[in-house]
Amino acid sequence: MTGPMHTKPTDTMEAALASLRLHGTPFIDGVRTSSQEGATFADHSPIDGRLLLKVSACDAADVDLAVRAARRAFDDGRWRDQPPAARKRVLLAWADLLEAHAEELALTESLDVGKPITDARTIDVPAAVRTVRWYAEAIDKVYGETAPTGSDVLATVTREPIGVVGCVTPWNFPLYMACLKLAPALAAGCSVVLKPAEQSPLTALRAAELAVEAGLPAGVLNVVPGFGETAGQALGRHPDVDALAFTGSTEVGKLFLRYSGESNMKRVGLECGGKTPHIVMADAQDLQAVARAVTWGIFLNAGQVCNAGSRLLVDRRVKHELLEHITAQAGAIRLGDPLDPATELGAVIDHDSRDRILARVHEAQNAGGRLLLGGAAARVETGGAYVEPTIVDQVGNDTRLAQEEVFGPVLAVIDFDGPEQAIELANASAYGLAAAVWTQDIDVALNAARRLRGGTVWINNFDDSDITTPWGGFQQSGIGRDKSLHALDKYTELKTTWISIRGL
Repeated sequence: MTGPMHTKPTDTMEAALASLRLHGTPFIDGVRTSSQEGATFADHSPIDGRLLLKVSACDAADVDLAVRAARRAFDDGRWRDQPPAARKRVLLAWADLLEAHAEELALTESLDVGKPITDARTIDVPAAVRTVRWYAEAIDKVYGETAPTGSDVLATVTREPIGVVGCVTPWNFPLYMACLKLAPALAAGCSVVLKPAEQSPLTALRAAELAVEAGLPAGVLNVVPGFGETAGQALGRHPDVDALAFTGSTEVGKLFLRYSGESNMKRVGLECGGKTPHIVMADAQDLQAVARAVTWGIFLNAGQVCNAGSRLLVDRRVKHELLEHITAQAGAIRLGDPLDPATELGAVIDHDSRDRILARVHEAQNAGGRLLLGGAAARVETGGAYVEPTIVDQVGNDTRLAQEEVFGPVLAVIDFDGPEQAIELANASAYGLAAAVWTQDIDVALNAARRLRGGTVWINNFDDSDITTPWGGFQQSGIGRDKSLHALDKYTELKTTWISIRGL
């Protein structure tokens, strides 16, 4: 994803905070409000650990208020019954406002999660805008069906909005991930209650305000910041929520399945963890280009990407040369202040995450892994949470570093002998979100694409994508799909209308 590059001088934290009007109170029924109990939690920036603001810690009572507002908005038809062209105009206006406030949103995102400001400006916010626009344009282009029946019957199949949707989104791409849920749900005519991750509530709250400014009726989009075990669980268990869409860890995804079964059997769509195998066959060409894809496939966003290429599976015959290129490129990555436009690698989300990432690295070393690069905390003097780009060679495919989602800038290197072993190692995982293969042999490529257990398989590229193609995983990487028209399946019900026709 690309966008205009800003070259303004480095922002200081003080200047950045002074330029923003941050707020952390719930947005319910079209207005900012206060949480019922008045409890708050501290939102600290991983850039330097400073307090950004106190955010409302919403609980079950706040979630209930938001769900009731969403239910009223759905039942009285203020949004779902608007003509498709009218709903399209509102979502397009929302996209325009998101774009008009792009700098504000990018700066807020960088402060809240520690990502490089350049990435927020050129990746995150533009992707969110494109997503909203695409689903806005889809509204009046999705048709129903007429079933093939006898001449005495007319049977139609139509899509109807499922009702009130609960969305729970992660902190790694806060605005974009929210829009991946909100845009198709709103396009379908649903009302929504969004619980953003407690680490990153700020852009979601602002985006909801902009949606109402764009003309979205009050109550159609509500945002309740809070913790997963309180607000998230309340949303998952609420009997008047018809569907729940979640992106995050597999562990939490399983909880939402439980909440659904113990409440009203609400539909649950999950986009969960991954441990993407990045496979380099012996005949891969231009190993420098392959190394660039491997390097940014794991170090983009400090490795905090669900489909990060965290497992490098490489044929022994090219391993040495490829690792030389990767190590050189990774060692040249500019790790620094996320507010500096030159920074390429920013902070991880918090100190607990930093410590957990480093513990996995040390554990892998103790199990026989060989540290090639990094393996330590960085910029400790700033008070922020930073991890050096890290590469560990000779990792066993059965170790935790190879099997569990680390969610940090750590590449685990595993070698193999031939395509058959590569596919076997790649599939030896509980996850199945994505995979990548580099080869010049079309038969090897097509066989790998067919046999690899993943929702997306890249051939001679990594992480190329488009809103027109579905995104989701096999196995414990999730249920259902985001992106493309297939995302509408989560937010709509199919209705068959069977009409008998009398003869003249």
